Amino acid sequence: MLSLSQASAASRRGLLRAGANTPLAARRCLSTSSVLSRPASQRQTSPLVQSTTTSAARSLAPRGALLSQQARLFHVSHVACAETVKVPSMAESISEGTLKQWSKKKGDFVNADEEVATIETDKIDVTVNAPQSGTIVELLANEEDTVTVGQDLFKIEPGEGPSEGESSSSGGEKEESKPKKDEGSKKEEDGSSKKKEQEETKKKEEQQQAEKQKKEQNSPSEQQKDDKKPSPQGKKDDKPSPPPKKESSPSSSSSSSESSKPTAGSRGEHRVKMNRMRLRIAERLKQSQNTAASLTTFNEIDMSALMAFRARHKDRLLKEQGIKLGFMGAFTKACALALKEIPAANASIEGDGLGDTILYRDYVDISVAVSTGKGLVTPVIRNVESMSIMEIEQAIADMGKKARDNKLTLEDMTGGSFTISNGGVFGSLFGTPILNSPQSAILGMHAIKEKPWVITDEAGNKTIGIRPIQVVALTYDHRLLDGREAVTFLVKLKQYIEDMGSMLL
Repeated sequence: MLSLSQASAASRRGLLRAGANTPLAARRCLSTSSVLSRPASQRQTSPLVQSTTTSAARSLAPRGALLSQQARLFHVSHVACAETVKVPSMAESISEGTLKQWSKKKGDFVNADEEVATIETDKIDVTVNAPQSGTIVELLANEEDTVTVGQDLFKIEPGEGPSEGESSSSGGEKEESKPKKDEGSKKEEDGSSKKKEQEETKKKEEQQQAEKQKKEQNSPSEQQKDDKKPSPQGKKDDKPSPPPKKESSPSSSSSSSESSKPTAGSRGEHRVKMNRMRLRIAERLKQSQNTAASLTTFNEIDMSALMAFRARHKDRLLKEQGIKLGFMGAFTKACALALKEIPAANASIEGDGLGDTILYRDYVDISVAVSTGKGLVTPVIRNVESMSIMEIEQAIADMGKKARDNKLTLEDMTGGSFTISNGGVFGSLFGTPILNSPQSAILGMHAIKEKPWVITDEAGNKTIGIRPIQVVALTYDHRLLDGREAVTFLVKLKQYIEDMGSMLL
């Protein structure tokens, strides 16, 4: 083993042998280390040593600064990798919306294409999905804020979430460790409880024997009195009665319910901001009233033939095709046939001001009114004239489901040459629907009621019977349709529904 002085001498000799082949900074570090390796009593603060130490420290200082600068650059690049997600383009006619809800919050991990936010527009709800898997770093807007297309919405830092295996294994280890501790504590508690029970049983037996001896010595009258009294054994054996349940919970709940209910004579008020869809619906309906010369005509339809047709085929069609046969499919098909015969009811007015051009269509696109929690929407079923009744029923069912799930797209809502509104499902008996501008006509269906009806048989004999009758209404734009055309349309519709076979002719 070399002593400290021998090691320092060897280092000095190695420095001299290195000579010019050793870089200057290395030679200074070696000389500095050789000096520092000496004992404190033998160190000399000569000018050479001081200059060597100072120069070595200066040569190392830039390296530390460079490392710290690189660390700072690495930290900045880590934050800069977060991707900013903007408000997506919704449609040509929609430039802004209301941020209705954040589905995720800051710090949540999301998968690719997972919903992060919902933007409400005047026509549809637009969902904003994560472009890739990662963690939400920052939310750049608040709920109920108005956001425009292209605006920064949130920041996401790409990355993968914690693997399920690791989380489950760590969770399993924790769960395994807990039962072991619980088992040990339970064993200790069981042992102490057994000892206590044994001691208590011994005390009870001794007390019982002493009481028996006292009873034998007592007189019969005293014994009868003692028998009437509850025995101490019974007192001890009986389990402690549970504390009486607090009766405050029903009273508190009733008091809270009473406080929530408005008291007699209360005059409370509250205001709720209209959502964009409701505002748009109000704007369009008022625009329709101010523009069109609306008029409504009525008729009554005997639903016996259609109800018999439905009862005869609904089970078979549901089993074979999985489609429920209702009334809307037949009415939509009948309307398409009537519209081909009355083209003005399928047309619309275009042009500046109140319009100067009539647009006639060779196709029939029917808008079906669907009631949702946010308002009335009218998804469009296209080319109805070429569809069968069952195809129409399937299309209506699909559109209704998309409307209730807020999955309708702008393409589903665009267009339409005629509208059907079935208020009868809510029990409406009569009504005058408002035109769905720029369409020129809308059919209103109402509740089916049993009425006395004049029935004419094939021989022309007339009798009175009870029939299921539905009132239908047609609101039309008198600028384009005359009364003759509007009434003829309803008469054609009545003929198709009362005689289902005529649809095939």
